[in-house]
Amino acid sequence: MPRIRRLPETLVNRIAAGEVVERPASALKELVENAIDAGAGRIAVKLTDGGLGRLEVIDDGCGMSPDEMALALERHATSKLPDDAIEQVATLGFRGEALPSIASVARFTLESRTEGEAQGWRTVIDHGAKKSDGPAALPPGTRVVVENLFGKIPARRKFLRTPRSEYAACLDVVRRLAMARPDIAFTLDHGDRRTLALQPGQPLETRVAEIVARELKDNGVSIDLQRGPMRLTGLAGLPTYNRGVADQQFLFVNGRPVKDRLLTGAVRGAYADMLARDRHAVLALFVELPPEDVDVNVHPAKTEVRFRDAQGMRGFIVSGLRQALGTGDRRSAQAPDTAAMGRWQQEPVATENAPAMASIFSGRDWTAPQDNGVREPPQPWRGGETVALDAPQGRAELAEPGEPQAEYPLGIARGQVAETYIVAEAADGLVLVDQHAAHERIVLERLRAAGAGDAVRRSQALLMPEVVEMDEPVCDRLEDAIDALAELGLIMERFGPDAMLVRAMPHSLSKADPHRLLADIADDIAKHGEALLLGEKLDLVLATMACHGSVRAGRVLNVAEMNALLREMERTPRSGQCNHGRPTWVKLSMDDVEKLFGRH
Repeated sequence: MPRIRRLPETLVNRIAAGEVVERPASALKELVENAIDAGAGRIAVKLTDGGLGRLEVIDDGCGMSPDEMALALERHATSKLPDDAIEQVATLGFRGEALPSIASVARFTLESRTEGEAQGWRTVIDHGAKKSDGPAALPPGTRVVVENLFGKIPARRKFLRTPRSEYAACLDVVRRLAMARPDIAFTLDHGDRRTLALQPGQPLETRVAEIVARELKDNGVSIDLQRGPMRLTGLAGLPTYNRGVADQQFLFVNGRPVKDRLLTGAVRGAYADMLARDRHAVLALFVELPPEDVDVNVHPAKTEVRFRDAQGMRGFIVSGLRQALGTGDRRSAQAPDTAAMGRWQQEPVATENAPAMASIFSGRDWTAPQDNGVREPPQPWRGGETVALDAPQGRAELAEPGEPQAEYPLGIARGQVAETYIVAEAADGLVLVDQHAAHERIVLERLRAAGAGDAVRRSQALLMPEVVEMDEPVCDRLEDAIDALAELGLIMERFGPDAMLVRAMPHSLSKADPHRLLADIADDIAKHGEALLLGEKLDLVLATMACHGSVRAGRVLNVAEMNALLREMERTPRSGQCNHGRPTWVKLSMDDVEKLFGRH
């Protein structure tokens, strides 16, 4: 048999690098996190060929002495754990693996100088072998250069992507870390082009909107919720401001960017009845809690975390998001669609009459009185009072314009278009309301307030309990969720190692196939860490009830009904969007109206 031996240090570092350094973005993440932990106020990142050729990180942090630099290049040597209490980690890095791992798979240059020292120090390591060591001239802080990543490991190098793809991954890393620390200035240069420049001391909402999308600040709500030692802050986009992919959902725990199934599931649950299934919210959430309540030592890359009270954390996030959306969600995404606005075209001014017009005007005696023309009948002066026009038969009459619009955010109804859209005049613009979508949200909130959700979740016992056979790991997942599913009306129990016994189904889903339902729920638990699917199905029943109980498009409303609908919308939570995430109303500001007529 081959003899057991100790692996050489260089090989150990390369094995560790396989977990820590997957691509240039992985190395960049570790270096920027070190700069943040060093107390930097400014961090500059420079990339060449997406980081494949070279990446450089410069900070103005505390710096290191030559002895500390040598120690930092050894495995499991760190200044971020002052004692053995690993559950009290308060920094982004703590494992002491990043620098030696990166130095073992690239040409690595480390320069640093502490405040008060006359000069700095430079150490150069090429794929684990020290090349040079000596003084260097640089301001206080640290400069790290990584070149030729995986240059001597072709098996790893060939799995790297194109420079454009690697640059996109590096940009995402810097954006996430910059989002978490609005007090730090960040710059990112790719080649000769500066692609990111963030000033220090920005408010959190401003930093998030500048990084994610500038429209988010106008189409989002701020979050700030405290519950005991836990705090939730951030910026959440309105349901009507959504995307087809979940690539703009940024989640942070104690300032650490994470990708956590529980947090993702909580976001999906909070937006459950406000977004279509194929749409995703845009947001940045920052969770702060005591370090001992979260385990960050789950994976070497430190992107996964585990919460001591997972269900409590999920409920905290869902309630925080819903509370924030409940205060600001009477709004919808207000920017008019650019393509729709572009269709409002002014008629071209003709320099001469068209031939058809010429034939009409030719031969007319313009000196004779014209009694057959269309003109406004004379109205007696009534001291500024405006006379309403008579309403045509079968149509909604026009509203009296004497009511003050300033008292109502959605204004006063003035009429109805296509028997579907309410036209209202507000103090600051023109409001169009989709009457069916708006009433659908109002009816849904009424059903919930009246306890209809409890009725939908009421259990209906099966005449004969159904045995559903599944793999043992799948049954284990379902068994862990038995209590949560029972609250939704699905009563079941374990029936041997590889089967579940279903005794009752939710009343509104009594005709569903138990086999398919349990399989879908098990897949949902595997993907999101909890059973969200059943709750969404029941919410869909409520939404369907609301849809059938609301006024339809094509229904003629009188002015009193239209105004009553507007006032109810102003009192109803989440009235800015229907149950499917579409806006219930849009506003065209008076400035935009005047631009259409060339007044601006």
